[in-house]
Amino acid sequence: GPNTGGMGAYSPAPIVTPELMDQVEREILVPVVHALKRARRPFRGVLYAGLMLTNQGPKVLEFNVRLGDPECQAVLMRLKSDLFEALDAVVDERLDTVTLEWDPRPAVTVVMASEGYPGHYERDRVINNLEEAERMPGVKVFHAGTALRTDPALGRDDRIVTDGGRVLDVTALGDTLADAQARAYEAVRAIRFAGAWYRRDIGNRALRAARP
Repeated sequence: GPNTGGMGAYSPAPIVTPELMDQVEREILVPVVHALKRARRPFRGVLYAGLMLTNQGPKVLEFNVRLGDPECQAVLMRLKSDLFEALDAVVDERLDTVTLEWDPRPAVTVVMASEGYPGHYERDRVINNLEEAERMPGVKVFHAGTALRTDPALGRDDRIVTDGGRVLDVTALGDTLADAQARAYEAVRAIRFAGAWYRRDIGNRALRAARP
């Protein structure tokens, strides 16, 4: 089908072994940082490497100087440390003094999109049941393509409506990947807006790989 932005993510990714992570750092990330330093363009910030795993090893598709979307929602859901403190340490060149603490539980993010995305889509469709979804254990709903609209009867911003192609990033923690996936999709099914669509297979590949 047509190319879209990311429609889901899960963390951690079982396919990324410690050996593979070492290879990525050694062959891609560290050389890039050193090259920037040699070019007198030292980089401080978030460096996002978009990679493809091939039979010939990891290959670079792109670099971004930002967090990935929706990857960051699944990753940061598991971060127990203060993100600001880590970023502040980056600015002050003292990142070696920071140790990040992670929740061992996996997280799954499912993107809810507007009907028609990535092509033409309608805006201003009222989103219902957000509070119900966020009351579910381990669930957080991150807003992307949303807006507040004034209800003339009340004279204030009262309704949350769709205002983009990718509308919500519904994220859940679980004791297992299957549990996180089930919680995320339960929350997705609770949220209602006209024309909502989403992929129904986020996390399936990792679950299949884990089967004996």
